[in-house]
Amino acid sequence: MLGNIFNTGNFTTDLAKKSFAGMITRLMPNGSAPLFGLSSMLASDTAVAVEHGFFTKTMIFPEVKINNGSGYNAAATTMTVDSTANILPGMIMRIERTGENIIIDTVASATSITVSRSIGTVAAAAINDNDDFYQVGNAFEESSERPNPNNIVPTRVTNLTQIFRNTWAISGSANATEVIAGDSTDAENRQDCSALHAADIEKAILFGQKSNSTRNGQPFRTMNGLVNMIEDPNFYPASYGGSTNSFTAGSTTNYTQLEGFLDPVFDQTTDPKGARERMLFVGGKAKVVINNIGRINGEYNLVDGQTNFGLEFSTLTMPRGKFRIVEHPLLNTNSVWAKMAIAIDLPTFKLAYLAGRKTQSKEFNTSGNQAADNGIDAVGGTLTTELTTTVKNTPANAVIRNLTAAAAG
Repeated sequence: MLGNIFNTGNFTTDLAKKSFAGMITRLMPNGSAPLFGLSSMLASDTAVAVEHGFFTKTMIFPEVKINNGSGYNAAATTMTVDSTANILPGMIMRIERTGENIIIDTVASATSITVSRSIGTVAAAAINDNDDFYQVGNAFEESSERPNPNNIVPTRVTNLTQIFRNTWAISGSANATEVIAGDSTDAENRQDCSALHAADIEKAILFGQKSNSTRNGQPFRTMNGLVNMIEDPNFYPASYGGSTNSFTAGSTTNYTQLEGFLDPVFDQTTDPKGARERMLFVGGKAKVVINNIGRINGEYNLVDGQTNFGLEFSTLTMPRGKFRIVEHPLLNTNSVWAKMAIAIDLPTFKLAYLAGRKTQSKEFNTSGNQAADNGIDAVGGTLTTELTTTVKNTPANAVIRNLTAAAAG
């Protein structure tokens, strides 16, 4: 009994109606749309237009590389470099090979600097072609003039909302027919439609590619999915030099190679308060390969009287972080995807629904529903969702293809 007004705080667990994504997680926890289901537990955005975008900034870590075949002697103070982007007078740069610190005096051009040598305890030494200089701070004299500004220029990233629609329908006669197994015919069809709708959204979240055109004389849009973003250099900072976190394994893969594929995701910190963890969605073949890498590189002993044997690793721990391994049913739908592994940093991932376009169900001729569909002797309904995917730190994610067989090492 309640002695006051019933409010939302009085709802027992799972009594309140959930979003479509939330219901997929609750009713089909091992279904074909685990990432879409997880989205119900993450923050989501609202898209106010069919083009949804955001601005992202990447921290600057200035560096230069010498571009002079003969190098420079210990007295040289004017140097040619690949690029002076983000370099300002007053920056202290460390020549990594020799340990010498220098200070930038002037930035003469897009490829030329003048410097003062040996700012510190390490004496000036000869500099080789392709030597790297990394910034280790800045320093200014007393009563110095205001230094030039350095700015982190934001990059605009956009995606397009995609409309997903799935319909269920059965004839009036089929609806009236009683069955001896399973739910009623309309309930079975509703459930199948829900599963197909969720799977279609999940496939686009993973493999969608952005497009904007017309179809049947009407606007038609598709959205970029996670894999396409990871494999597109345009979603990476300039410092990546056109490379991406997309890898193709050879005929065999050992632990060292697997670590090389996955380690770059930890160069990015999206949530400094959270653990350094990623989800690793894998196909069945990829999961076997990763488990066999663990088995081959460890020790496993059978003892007399043992009634079961085998190993199943649910976590892959590497020196810089962990991966929670989840077999994704959709990746098992063909032999190519079955060899894939997709590392996802969940804090970077969001779904943005167009305002008022979260999953809607509109039925016709069903009990308690007055809507009719041209007088057809059938019952049914249509699920409609319009959303897009946002990934705000693409380099924190990775894709591995062709995991075929495990090897020691």
